[in-house]
Amino acid sequence: MSDAYDHHAVLRFPYPDERRARVVHEAIGVEVGAIDDDRSTATTDLDGSAVAVTVRARDLVALRAGVNTWTRLVETAETVAAAAES
Repeated sequence: MSDAYDHHAVLRFPYPDERRARVVHEAIGVEVGAIDDDRSTATTDLDGSAVAVTVRARDLVALRAGVNTWTRLVETAETVAAAAES
């Protein structure tokens, strides 16, 4: 197995305003480091009204799993944020 995270994907989630992006970013940020394993890792960034998640992995299977996991986490955060506003 390679010692490097040779594969990566950057997921960018735009929002209508900075407040919503901040809420989503804070919600998913607690998972950074908590769900990493020996095959993949992720970071999150807040860029104005968008959230970016960078998934790095040692192999393509781990990359796909990481992308799926982080996409679901963001989707859940978006659903909760929308429900809290209504």
